[in-house]
Amino acid sequence: MGKAAGLTYVDEGEGPVTLFLHGVGTSSHLWRHVIAELRGERRCVAPDLPVHGGSDLREDLSLPALADAIEEFCAELKLGRVDLVANDTGGAVAQHLAVRHPARLRTLTLTNCDVHDDTPPPAFRPTVELAERGELAELVGAVLGRPELLSATAYGQSYEHIDDPAAVVEAYLRPILAKPGGGKAFERLLTSIDAKDMIAIEPQLTLLAVPALVVWGTGDVFFETRWARWLRDTIPGVRKVVEIEGGRLFFPEERAAELVPHLRAFWESEGSGA
Repeated sequence: MGKAAGLTYVDEGEGPVTLFLHGVGTSSHLWRHVIAELRGERRCVAPDLPVHGGSDLREDLSLPALADAIEEFCAELKLGRVDLVANDTGGAVAQHLAVRHPARLRTLTLTNCDVHDDTPPPAFRPTVELAERGELAELVGAVLGRPELLSATAYGQSYEHIDDPAAVVEAYLRPILAKPGGGKAFERLLTSIDAKDMIAIEPQLTLLAVPALVVWGTGDVFFETRWARWLRDTIPGVRKVVEIEGGRLFFPEERAAELVPHLRAFWESEGSGA
């Protein structure tokens, strides 16, 4: 695990650079199974977004600022052009990165994520409201000691199955609260993610020519399949929409073996293969 531009990151393999972005409440750990399948043919780089994993806290946690943080990270590591793959809030960050720094992207793959005014999605609003009231950090702290409570949170809706709730807590939640001020920063992050920032980039998305793939789990209560079609109809670079039947928000972690073949085929078709 390295650190660059204040972000901790995983960096495995050699070859064309693939950059993986996770969403709120997870980390680079989300991509471990995808990376395990691809590191023999690609350089897989997965940073932890600010506040998450071992990454630093930041004052500005808006989506544009997060996209700029990722650009700073890429520049510091001299990554050049990347094949970007994103999930959840990372998908919103990826859309901002694509329109703010299009030269950074060789291709773009979006899995279930915030799109347009579905930011945050209605099913996630109760969690955001807890953050707005300053009550979320305390509840997250309670889950650290009682991982069995995880299934009653948004995580229970994001996975098809949580086989080891303690492992999820240790991978994703404890690193956030382990930082001084981490709990409050996490609340601030959730309240900084605003639909107005996504709506504002729609005109730029309609001009985005970067080759793009959309892979969407159809069982997601947060990001409905209609948003995959919105991306297809809005971004001219979208080549294909693939549906993962029954997949929930975190299907890239749970069902990596179903995602990877679509990534390989897309990259090969766009001349971005190993």
